[in-house]
Amino acid sequence: MARTGIHSFVWSASSAQADLERTLANTKEAGFDLIEFSYLDPANVDIDRLAKRIADMELGVAISIGLPAEGDISSSDKAIANRGIDILNRTIALTRDLGGRKIGGILSAGHGLQTEAPSRDQWNRSAATLAEVAETAKAAGVTLNLEIVNRFESNLLNTAAQGLAFIADTGSDNIFLHLDTFHMNIEEADVGLAIRHAANKIGYVHIGESHRGYLGTGSIDFAAVFDALTAIGYADDLTFESFSSEIVDENLSRKTAIWRNLWTDNMDLARHARRFIALGLETARRKAELVAAVQKP
Repeated sequence: MARTGIHSFVWSASSAQADLERTLANTKEAGFDLIEFSYLDPANVDIDRLAKRIADMELGVAISIGLPAEGDISSSDKAIANRGIDILNRTIALTRDLGGRKIGGILSAGHGLQTEAPSRDQWNRSAATLAEVAETAKAAGVTLNLEIVNRFESNLLNTAAQGLAFIADTGSDNIFLHLDTFHMNIEEADVGLAIRHAANKIGYVHIGESHRGYLGTGSIDFAAVFDALTAIGYADDLTFESFSSEIVDENLSRKTAIWRNLWTDNMDLARHARRFIALGLETARRKAELVAAVQKP
C-alpha cells in the first residue's frame, strides 16, 4: 500500500529522545504516513521506546544511510569492506527493531565525491558483498534499496540503468532501486523514461526539488515524474526529502553541500509537500483515466 513519508531532517537532526518524539508528532500532524530516519545509534537512542511510539502513532518507518569512506564495501581493503558489512548488518537490525521494512541510501560504496573512476573489480566486490548482506536482510524482513545518486556523491551508481545492471549482477531478489528525483534531475536523460524503464525494480522513491527546497519551485518536471509512477503502477513508499541550513547535521549537510537556507518554517514546508505530492498523484491518475477512456458516439 502506498505511503507518503518525510525525511526526519526536515524536523531535526537531533537524536535526543524528546526531539525524536517531537519529530514523530510533527510527521503525524503534517499528514504523513511514514518517517525516514538517517541511521540512529542504538547506544544513544532507546530503540524499543521509539518503536513503540512509532507503532502507537500508526506510522511507518524507513532507515537511510550512506556508507562512510572507512566502511566502503567496494574497497579492496578487507578491513574497510568488513566495517561496511558490519554497518549494514547493524542497520538491518535497527530497521527490524523499529518495525521498518526498508533500508535506502548509498549502500554500494562510500558516500562522497570521488576523484577516480570506479573499476570493474570495485563493482564486482560490491555486488558480491551486497548479495550476501541481502540474505541477512531478507531473514529480518527488510529490503535493501540502492539509492542512485549524482556523480558528486558516488562514482559507482549514477543512473537507474546502472542500478538495474548492478542488481542483476548481485543475483539477489531482495535488492531494489531507491530513486531520487533530485539526483535523477542531474543524471538521467529523461526522468520519466528512466522510471518507466526501471518499473518493477523500484522499491523506494525520494521526492525532492532541484534545489532541495519547496516542491514546484525548482526545475524538476514533477508532472512527468507522477505520470511515470502512475503508468508503472507504483504503489509503494514515496518520501519527501528537503534540506536547508536551518537544520544542520554535521555529516550529511557537508556531504550533500547544504549551504543555503531554503526554508525556515518546516511545518509549512511539510504541509505544502504533502499537498503537492497528493495532488500530483491524483492529477496523474485522472490524466491516465482520460487517456484510456473510450466514449462511443
